[in-house]
Amino acid sequence: MKTLVTGGAGFIGSHLVDELIKQGYEVIVIDNLSNGKKENLNPKAKFYKKDVRDLKSIAPHFKGVDFVFHLAALPRVQFSIEHPIEANDNNINGTLNVLEAAKLAKVKRVIYSSSSSIYGDQPKYPYKENMPPNLMSPYALHKYVGELYCKMYSFLHELETVCLRYFNAYGPRASTEGAYALVTAVFLKQKKNGEPLTVTGNGKQSRDFTHVFDIVRANILAARSKKIGKAEVINIGGGNDQQIIKVARLFDGPIKFIPARIEPKKTLADIRLAKKLLNWEPKVKFDDGIRELLKTI
Repeated sequence: MKTLVTGGAGFIGSHLVDELIKQGYEVIVIDNLSNGKKENLNPKAKFYKKDVRDLKSIAPHFKGVDFVFHLAALPRVQFSIEHPIEANDNNINGTLNVLEAAKLAKVKRVIYSSSSSIYGDQPKYPYKENMPPNLMSPYALHKYVGELYCKMYSFLHELETVCLRYFNAYGPRASTEGAYALVTAVFLKQKKNGEPLTVTGNGKQSRDFTHVFDIVRANILAARSKKIGKAEVINIGGGNDQQIIKVARLFDGPIKFIPARIEPKKTLADIRLAKKLLNWEPKVKFDDGIRELLKTI
């Protein structure tokens, strides 16, 4: 089987590429390296430095591909607020170009990386896929529009698609820089540097953390499953939430509180649909995942 991974030099994408190659897939990687890193690239993958915003440039690489995993994005909430035009161009136009290239090449299926940010704050927990969106940032809007485009391409062009809503990915290779930074990665960097762990607001906001290895497994199962292909939206989450202040304490360092920002108070995934359609559930326990991260210091 021949696969193509957009954003294959990034945090989640590079782990997905590694596992696909390990399982015997042929892999093409498209990444403009704006967020991805060359050192993340698997040497057994065919790498092309391309930008998903340029349809003519990326389209030839989709020929003969069975599955496309679309992970390329400018993936952070605050960045989308501060740089709305650039983020929109990457996240919406880039996704449209990937779907169009897949349609033209008659790709079997596109697995789209969506986000739990679409839920925003909800009156009930856990979050179920049929809940109405509560979009609190341009990034959440971009991801939701991507889901709708997947649905449209499946309906109009019979292109098989599936949308995986990730909940707070963490693990090795997570970015620690600027607008892309993930809280666990930031804590890890601060711990390494002997700096206080910065917690926004009072730290009582909670997140449903999902290990990158579990997300990778969900993607591959989504490519293989015969139960999907019509733009189904599926939560990929740990199924339990952790308060940020408690996460900081796992890193065992001094804590510094910084001003609160616009963000959901809580995220928590209902993962029953993933079990039903993908035969997937998380395997990496959060405490174990953090312990493994701390071993890298």
